[in-house]
Amino acid sequence: MLRSLGQRPVTGSDEDPRVAELHTAVSRLRRELAALPTDFPDRGIAEDELASLAAMASGGTPETLRLRGSLLLIAAAIGSVSALARALRGVREAVDLFGEPPRT
Repeated sequence: MLRSLGQRPVTGSDEDPRVAELHTAVSRLRRELAALPTDFPDRGIAEDELASLAAMASGGTPETLRLRGSLLLIAAAIGSVSALARALRGVREAVDLFGEPPRT
């Protein structure tokens, strides 16, 4: 379940709820990808970018542009694997919580 942007962190926690949601979504997709019995050519790319997203979530509030770049690489790498569609959508929704990157 996604949290709304207006929600506050749990009492005693200073973690941004968007970061917590991203961490949860990335963890879920990583687990589902690891459990997938089939291999595909870009699996390594997806695993590397998911590790990158997990590191960004662990490091505080990540940069929106970097989040979106990683999301695009992950979607391109696993987009055709229908078994991962729901978990991938969860990651996309978590990234969307951070809003649009600033325009240059």
